[in-house]
Amino acid sequence: MPARDHDSGYKLLFSDPLMVRDLVRGFVDDPWLQRLDFSTLEPVKGHYVSEDMRQRADDVVWRVKSGEGWVYLYLLIEFQHAIDRFMALRMLVYVGLLYQDLIRQKQLAPGGQLPPVLPIVLYNGERRWRAPTTLAALLPPLPAFLKPLQPQMRYVLIDEGAYPDETLRGLPQNLAAAIFQAERLQTPAAIQDFVARLEAETRAPAFARVRRIVAIWLRAVLRHNRTYAIDLPELDDLQELNTMLSQRIEKWAKDYLAAGEQKGRMEGRVEGLQQGVLRGETRVLRGEARVLARILTRRFGELPGWAEAHLSAATEAQLEAWSDAVLDARSLAEVFAEPRGRPGGSPPPASH
Repeated sequence: MPARDHDSGYKLLFSDPLMVRDLVRGFVDDPWLQRLDFSTLEPVKGHYVSEDMRQRADDVVWRVKSGEGWVYLYLLIEFQHAIDRFMALRMLVYVGLLYQDLIRQKQLAPGGQLPPVLPIVLYNGERRWRAPTTLAALLPPLPAFLKPLQPQMRYVLIDEGAYPDETLRGLPQNLAAAIFQAERLQTPAAIQDFVARLEAETRAPAFARVRRIVAIWLRAVLRHNRTYAIDLPELDDLQELNTMLSQRIEKWAKDYLAAGEQKGRMEGRVEGLQQGVLRGETRVLRGEARVLARILTRRFGELPGWAEAHLSAATEAQLEAWSDAVLDARSLAEVFAEPRGRPGGSPPPASH
């Protein structure tokens, strides 16, 4: 799927509070966070504009009740293919813009304090994330006086591809884990099984919106899959998607297998051609070695074992060098230029 479409798809997914709840509960391991009342999750509408008038449009901001106050969950949905080494600095800027907006809207904590923020980077690139998760890691060694005066920032990284399949399967009925698993499905049959299971787990009325946005997202994923493409008509419910897949899965499976067989035949032809070329090159070398052996035999008599062993294992370059040497050599040893330690027999006698 094109990066822009994928970004939009994930922004749609995490515009639902149940998806955000499961992302935090399943992938941010902290007892205090687990005790938050996620039924109070609500989106924060704001416009985060920097001094150069550039507006942030790729973030999803939520807040959730913690006792009498709010905790702001700042989700930066990040899908760049090249890992951003300076992500910690970017998060510092984004959180600062969020705070500025909260100040303008007079949305401060009791006593005029800034509310806490949980910065999360959700990453689903193919390579594993290696950028520092702290701003301090981007700074050089500092004198003791300067160290506490530097800005501080640490973000929570959720690197989707770093979680093994068994870990994701160990989070049953977790919507975020289900999305991560859906990214890895390899066959039409696996997709149909996944959709059927997810549809069965989300039949309660509370999941109505989730079912719609997941169906829309999955349809886009299937249409842009690099291994196979499954084009579906417009639909916006998991039950419709499950029914459609059930009706068409046999045909798609046959098409998928046929494509695999065709690819296998093509790879077989290429491999056979490569092996044929290799065998041909080997036969040519053996023929050149036999010709050189006859010439050496006529000049120096019957060849000893070490000479035959050398000819059998010779490369093209060695055969050329020995063919040139035989014209002027006074002995068999001079042809091969290494009079000691010959494999396959005794060393050649010294020339007289």
